[in-house]
Amino acid sequence: MNLHEYQAKELLKKYNVPVQEGVAVETVEAAVEAYTQIAAQTGNKFAVVKAQIHAGGRGKGKVNETGMNGVKVGKSAEDIKSFAEGILGGTLVTIQTGAAGKKVNKILVAQDVYYDGPNKQKELYLSILLDRAKGQNVIMYSTEGGMDIEEVAHHTPEKIYKEWIHPSGGVQSFQARKIAFNLGLSGDAMKNCMKFVTNLYNAYVGLDCGMLEINPLFKTSDEKIIAVDCKMNIDDNALMRKPDIAALRDVTEEDPTEVEAGEFNLNFVKLDGNVGCMVNGAGLAMATMDMIKLAGGEPANFLDVGGSANATTVEAGFRIIMKDPNVKAILINIFGGIVRCDRVAAGVIEAFNKLGNINIPIIVRLQGTNAVEAKKLIDESGLKVQSAILLSEAADLVKQAVA
Repeated sequence: MNLHEYQAKELLKKYNVPVQEGVAVETVEAAVEAYTQIAAQTGNKFAVVKAQIHAGGRGKGKVNETGMNGVKVGKSAEDIKSFAEGILGGTLVTIQTGAAGKKVNKILVAQDVYYDGPNKQKELYLSILLDRAKGQNVIMYSTEGGMDIEEVAHHTPEKIYKEWIHPSGGVQSFQARKIAFNLGLSGDAMKNCMKFVTNLYNAYVGLDCGMLEINPLFKTSDEKIIAVDCKMNIDDNALMRKPDIAALRDVTEEDPTEVEAGEFNLNFVKLDGNVGCMVNGAGLAMATMDMIKLAGGEPANFLDVGGSANATTVEAGFRIIMKDPNVKAILINIFGGIVRCDRVAAGVIEAFNKLGNINIPIIVRLQGTNAVEAKKLIDESGLKVQSAILLSEAADLVKQAVA
């Protein structure tokens, strides 16, 4: 589950991780009020307005309706008002959103941390994620933080450092010191960075993050180390024991069909192809998608109905697949192990009768428990459903459907 920047920062503060303070708002009036409050607290007339969407590249992104960037720096209430008007409610397109962009429902009005002081400021980069090959969490960091970190990773990968953390020990002092040193820090900045890295790793583990990225990690002119931005992803499997974090979910940022699928406990991922898939089991689903590609089609989705499929879940799966206008055919590939094939067949028939007007080819392959009974149910239903026994037969029918 992805979190907004403002949500992630509030969670980090609970682990004593210094962050750029700010106020999330939904209206222009509230943005001006937040600016006035921040300016009075800091004595600094500068403030930053940031669009809150689940995507990176906001600083270079553009709001379709106004042409305004997703991150703007202002020095007056009039500036903040203008920026809020130009961003709120608009569609922000970034390198990560694709051409469709994402609607901006909230903005973060944040304090300016790029103030003058006795020392040089630095934009750094730091992230934590799981290295599955090594079975350890890895801290990735670089002296080249900021908006062009992807270019750094692509053209100068030697500037990206990695530090692996043993799962039983956490970040050791020598590792935190090594990270701060490689980031070119010394004195108070090094000490503050060591504390930052340790506390950030504790947050990563304590919050059950799948990924935690700070970009930029900022060294202020008075040697403070601050998270100016934060991208946080929470492991979905941990949400059952973290209801307070689960409540932060913003479904408006997610694909509506994936949200609907989740309500029926369906594992669904929308793709860009032309053949809808309904399968039980992730492995069989992957094999089915490969088979579709070999037959000349492209999978329109990944849909695993699981081992407890019934008429209700099958109908829900049908309804979700049919919402994609690009789908030219639907392939149902069920192996009856835990789930009975006749139960799936009944669900297919019921879905047909309820949805009606299904004008695209439906190919059903049922094997395993009660497969014979299932085929009989479909054959005698009078519906325009093509049944197959072998995977190769199903592939041939898919090829004919998308030709």
